[in-house]
Amino acid sequence: MPTHLKIPSIIRSAGNRPKTIEEFIGRVNSGTESVSIARMTSSPGWEEPGQRPEFTEYTLVLKGMVRVASENGVLDVAAGEAVIAHPGEWVKYSTPGPDGAEYVSVCLPAFSPDTVHRDG
Repeated sequence: MPTHLKIPSIIRSAGNRPKTIEEFIGRVNSGTESVSIARMTSSPGWEEPGQRPEFTEYTLVLKGMVRVASENGVLDVAAGEAVIAHPGEWVKYSTPGPDGAEYVSVCLPAFSPDTVHRDG
């Protein structure tokens, strides 16, 4: 029988301002290690430390804009657009726009604090 996940787990976020992470599928909410799927809602001016994760992260922006800095430049990813961050690639996410952002993050394998390798 399929597993019905009625509510997400709220995960503490890194960064300088509030951001809500609602993990629907992943290590915390469903015990899934192969993939994590979370909805993020970040406030205007939010940014997190840079990271060099061991996983692939797929980000789909639903509202607002997510800025993704890398060693090769900066991408402003608007609502209706997506970006893929590859394993071992340094990235830094932020939402500098006046409305913050809402976006979905899918990580393969699932996000883990042990494999994200944040700066500092």
